Amino acid sequence: MKRILVGLTGASGSVLAYTVVKLLLENGHDVHFVASKLGERVMAYELDRSYADILLEFKSFSHFVHHDNDDLFASIASGSYPVDAMIIVPCSMGTLGKIASGIADSLICRAADVALKERRSLILVTRETPLSGIHLENMLKLTHCGATILPPVPAYYSKPKTVQDIVNQTAARILGTIGIVTDEQVVWNGDIK
Repeated sequence: MKRILVGLTGASGSVLAYTVVKLLLENGHDVHFVASKLGERVMAYELDRSYADILLEFKSFSHFVHHDNDDLFASIASGSYPVDAMIIVPCSMGTLGKIASGIADSLICRAADVALKERRSLILVTRETPLSGIHLENMLKLTHCGATILPPVPAYYSKPKTVQDIVNQTAARILGTIGIVTDEQVVWNGDIK
């Protein structure tokens, strides 16, 4: 089993974070979770549940650890603490910009900085459209530093019937990027009928 750090920022797309965390927990992986204050508010709004209720659900798994985004003394703020990968889902352009500039003024940004310096997998599920030149330059800069930029683009070849189908496939694709295969991942096999 892997130890995965999941960061949640204030961009739209909290259902992806929720689904990624649930898939990790249900498949026995250790999850360290940290959310920005705006991320907490957006998640509650988009999932139409209180953030406290969502955390209670996650905390029902013994291998879930919650961190406060202001706690730069947390274990995950140090490169000496072993983590297999970090996923920021969704990743706001503000967070992306801070990480690209080396600004580690929150636990999410510090943990991302640690992932880059320790050469660990860092997956940024970016949420913005259209993209400005600044966004693209920051993405390119982080790609050169080893991060993976993974916008949540639906796999239409899977012929999704519902929004939840799209969410499940996207979450599975995110996890597949760090070597975690789930039943939700649809793999193109080249057959056209």
